[in-house]
Amino acid sequence: MGCSSRFPYYVESYGFHTIHGRAPAVATGIKLANPDLDVWLVTGDGDGLSIGGNHTMHVLRRNLDCQILLFNNEIYGLTKGQYSPTSRVGTPSPTSPIGSVDRPALPCAFALGSGARFVARGYDVSKDLSDVLVAAYRHKGAAFVEIFQNCIVYNKDRFDDFTQKAVAADNQVLCRDGEPLVFAKGTNGLALDLETLSLKVVEVVDGDWQAAGVVTHNPRNRGLAHMLIEMPFGPFPMALGVIYDDPAPTFESAIVAERASLVAGKSADLGKLLSKGQTWTVGEPESAHGLMD
Repeated sequence: MGCSSRFPYYVESYGFHTIHGRAPAVATGIKLANPDLDVWLVTGDGDGLSIGGNHTMHVLRRNLDCQILLFNNEIYGLTKGQYSPTSRVGTPSPTSPIGSVDRPALPCAFALGSGARFVARGYDVSKDLSDVLVAAYRHKGAAFVEIFQNCIVYNKDRFDDFTQKAVAADNQVLCRDGEPLVFAKGTNGLALDLETLSLKVVEVVDGDWQAAGVVTHNPRNRGLAHMLIEMPFGPFPMALGVIYDDPAPTFESAIVAERASLVAGKSADLGKLLSKGQTWTVGEPESAHGLMD
């Protein structure tokens, strides 16, 4: 539902709109009915974190095998620019004319806190986004991908400070399995501050990231994923790519196994099932005509 969810119209696939915010519930039913289908959910920051926040949480904690693309433009673009759950403090809008005072939600932190086993970030025009989507597709379970999307009408250029070519290298850190978390063309990196048990920015001299104590990315490390997601942008770069990827048994596989165990050794006799317990035969009362007289 919403602007973001017109996405299926632009790709060769089967897709349809659900009730606003309820795509995860519909996707769950589809996946349980046919576990072999590839099911993708397309949602936005308002749809997925406001009216549909409860549904998003449950599809993640259940670990349904699906891909969730949350397009985040930090505004309600479909309904004329009201501030959304992800709008930054001070965002002017028709519902906050002097600036929003709400603290914004962090979609990836929400996903991780809901029990997601795959969390990633990208942005709409990034050349690396396709690799992130392929990784999400290969993940067995609920794969959550936040995609920063420029709203050219109501929230234009909101992400320019880390997406524009002139500043991207300095303000992005790409999370790749086993590679050092360096940025600014390798002159800076992220290291662990043992006093605060948080990340810190360090200088890398002559490309020697190991001497600087730079952390290598491990997408199976949940603690590191939390730190990367919650880094405040400005003092830190924006973490992009596959931040967390640690598969676990899926919801539909557990349901299928449960069904199989329940019917094991039993015959599927619908007649016996329907006649089990108390039954009644409904017919015309013998005295119906007499009562009418």
